[in-house]
Amino acid sequence: MTRFILASASPARLRILQAAGLDPAVHVSDVDEDALIADIGSSAPPADIVAALARAKADSVVAALDPGLCEDAVLVGCDSMLHHGGALTGKPHTAAAARAQWHAMRGTEAELLTGHCLVRLIAGEIAATASRTVATTIRFSSPTDAQIDAYVATEEPLAVAGAFTLDGRGGWFVDGIDGDPSSVIGISLPLVRSLLDDVGVSITDLWV
Repeated sequence: MTRFILASASPARLRILQAAGLDPAVHVSDVDEDALIADIGSSAPPADIVAALARAKADSVVAALDPGLCEDAVLVGCDSMLHHGGALTGKPHTAAAARAQWHAMRGTEAELLTGHCLVRLIAGEIAATASRTVATTIRFSSPTDAQIDAYVATEEPLAVAGAFTLDGRGGWFVDGIDGDPSSVIGISLPLVRSLLDDVGVSITDLWV
């Protein structure tokens, strides 16, 4: 049976895939996201930046995999960033950055970009790759200063792209989205299905 490998430490991505019938093996990349973004340059198109990050994560894990896992597998690397006010932001990491992010984006719209890179592995070799980026519009509500402080104090927004979640406490402050909700949580099910089709694998063959 073809293995499905998730090249991400994101518990949200893993939960989506498990709920959708997969049992992914998780292998985390060692890509330095900030260093890679610096190498690409901030003037690059936002979609190109998230695509490059997803590809780097996939490549990093493929290079480190045990050969036994590469006999018959598909591997997916992902990266998400928020495009808001002309700037691309990832994980805020600190409470101060998350608070500033929310003060800037409340009551506005932004685009959540999620890059996907899928690698088909057969007999220890890369047989095919497919990659694409999906964009979803997020309409943020207008939480009060006290609500923002309370949300930041949970530490949830510190380690997620754009300082918000759709499937956690942050969902209370999202008025709506235009696009694929699974991509906002971290990995687009319809896009992964399409990328699998591109490399000759049916998603239904991967269900457990």
